Amino acid sequence: MRPYPELNQSIGTLATSLRWTEFWGFRLLSVLSCLALDHDPAFTALAVIILAIGSVSTMRLFARVRRTENDLKTLWLCLAGIIGGGTVWSTHFVAMIAYESDLILGYDPALTLTSLVIAVVGVSAAFVVASSRKVSLLIETGGVIFGLSVAAMHYTGIAAMAVSGLIAWDLSYVIASVVLVMIFGALAMSRIARPVTRFCKYGASVSMIICVAALHYTAMTGMTIEPLIVDTADSGLISGQSLGVTIFAVMLLLLLVASLTYSIDMKNAEHSSRHVKHLSLQDPLTCVPNRRGAECILDEMLDMHVDDTSRIAVLAIDLDRFREVNNAYGQGVGDQLLKALAQRLVGSCGEGEHIGRIGGDHFIAIKKDVYSRHAASSFAARIAAVLDAPTVIGDVPLQLAASIGSATFPEDGTTSDKLMEHAALAAARAKSEGGGRIVGYEEGMDQRAREKSLLARDLACAQDKGELEVYYQLQNDTESREITGVEALLRWHHPVNGMVSPGVFIPIAEENGMITKLGDWVLETACAEAVGWAKPINVAVNVAAAQLEEQGFVERVRDVLAKTGLPPSRLELEITESGIIADMGAAVQVIRRLKLLGVKIAMDDYGTGYSSLSTLQSFPFDKIKIDREFVSGVDQSCQSAAIVQATIIMAESLDIPVLAEGVETEAQLNTLRALGCKQIQGFLFGKPMPMAKLKALLENEETTTAVAA
Repeated sequence: MRPYPELNQSIGTLATSLRWTEFWGFRLLSVLSCLALDHDPAFTALAVIILAIGSVSTMRLFARVRRTENDLKTLWLCLAGIIGGGTVWSTHFVAMIAYESDLILGYDPALTLTSLVIAVVGVSAAFVVASSRKVSLLIETGGVIFGLSVAAMHYTGIAAMAVSGLIAWDLSYVIASVVLVMIFGALAMSRIARPVTRFCKYGASVSMIICVAALHYTAMTGMTIEPLIVDTADSGLISGQSLGVTIFAVMLLLLLVASLTYSIDMKNAEHSSRHVKHLSLQDPLTCVPNRRGAECILDEMLDMHVDDTSRIAVLAIDLDRFREVNNAYGQGVGDQLLKALAQRLVGSCGEGEHIGRIGGDHFIAIKKDVYSRHAASSFAARIAAVLDAPTVIGDVPLQLAASIGSATFPEDGTTSDKLMEHAALAAARAKSEGGGRIVGYEEGMDQRAREKSLLARDLACAQDKGELEVYYQLQNDTESREITGVEALLRWHHPVNGMVSPGVFIPIAEENGMITKLGDWVLETACAEAVGWAKPINVAVNVAAAQLEEQGFVERVRDVLAKTGLPPSRLELEITESGIIADMGAAVQVIRRLKLLGVKIAMDDYGTGYSSLSTLQSFPFDKIKIDREFVSGVDQSCQSAAIVQATIIMAESLDIPVLAEGVETEAQLNTLRALGCKQIQGFLFGKPMPMAKLKALLENEETTTAVAA
């Protein structure tokens, strides 16, 4: 026959594979046979129960170890090592009790205890290694150590067993048992440390169960006891029954302790989580929901909204002049006022109505089941009435109004973000229109908000681009009508929008922190230009509150005067009351240092503040400027005339000159002259003008005066 070497080689390989398959199949059948025939079913079931409960507890504790840091981690590590080692040790000896052999006489106490120590220390060491890094091969290395600890405990426990004979081992089963515990030990650790699904924690417990069970039954299959007659009198051995009862009681106690500890920790964590979540959704000052809490309430309303005929109303509430209260009476009074208002608002709410504080002096009100615009308006009016009522803090009676913006679902937005944003835009419009108003959201408000953001961006670089200019408004004597001074006013020539109103860009500068930079530029520019005027009149420059609070402001003024050469007596700094009452003590010191330079200080917008009389008493002003609000009706309103006259009389008694702002007609001028006002400022003598026009006007006036002389 002609040989076929390739066929012969294939047949040989197949035969080898069949022999190996038959070999390992026989080994597996031997292990299963050992489990089924050589072990008592009742004790085997008990061992399985202990192993299953212990494995679940151990893997949960190991997962807790990996989630914890510092000293608490060490405590969890110790508990995990004790429970894990105790589980492995208890399972082994209960399974040994289940092993049916008349040749087993008992267990040596010292070696039995040693096996427990090996289990606890080995499992603890495995957890230490596996938890030392979040992601590393040390995780699987710890699993291998876990498996080797189980093997060491098992074979030490076998050594503790006293038998009437000699124990012989099949080396292949021993090697197989060690390999199995290392594989499944590493797998158990890996499933906890490297989870890929939510079921991995169960896979870790199953892997530990297989790890311990595979070792025991594989090793016991490879063990054979050769009978011999052994004298056990006074040997001090522990009987299997006694050991079993002790193991069961101890393990039950350990598992109970572990279960209670884990449950207490989970309950504490759950309670802490709820508490932290509650705190994160609540404003700590007023104890009403904060912005996030209000968003959650509104989101829940939107999710549960099923009635197409009803609406949800959202009100953004901005307290008017709250900053002045804070500045005048201190932050403590301001905080008490906010708490009192929040309690009143909450007390006024009915079913389906909620109040939140979204920051500073801004509140939000939410109402569901709104079926008409009238219902939404009534809700807003009720909120406004609550806020408008006087509030007494200590002995101080305070009364605030509010600018309220409203938005409704679904017309003005379908998400909580949009509804709150649109209500805030409407509130900003209400405040810009003078406050104390209720304004509903309109579609164009979004565009105006975007335009405001673009203006803020352009304003930031307007100075560098040369778009800013100082204009001057005349101040005149009421008798001679001569120019006595000018007020420097900032103007912005926008390359696209043209001349931007100061009423638009000054608030933007204040909101975005640019007012200090702009104020310094106006100060230096006005002083530099005033030096070259033909007539040496005074120049008044407005000082923002932020400038006055800035460190080094006095030095800045001194340096500007030195740099430009303007005599200090010609510079007049105008300060509003709101700019000084935030920290009156510091403001007094700054003003006194400015006056030591020779600079004059004027009080601007007199009559619009909270405590003007006390301010006049505390501060050394060189001039009082009556606000245009009182001047506009001085020739027609007896009340306005009386207020102006009272101010003039008071100022004369304090030897402080008075200037009236906003004079536009001859009738107003004549009335002010009759009341004793010496200086005026307003459109009657011209609108604010650029430097070139003012310079020409001053040169012409100087020439006319010289000719007349």
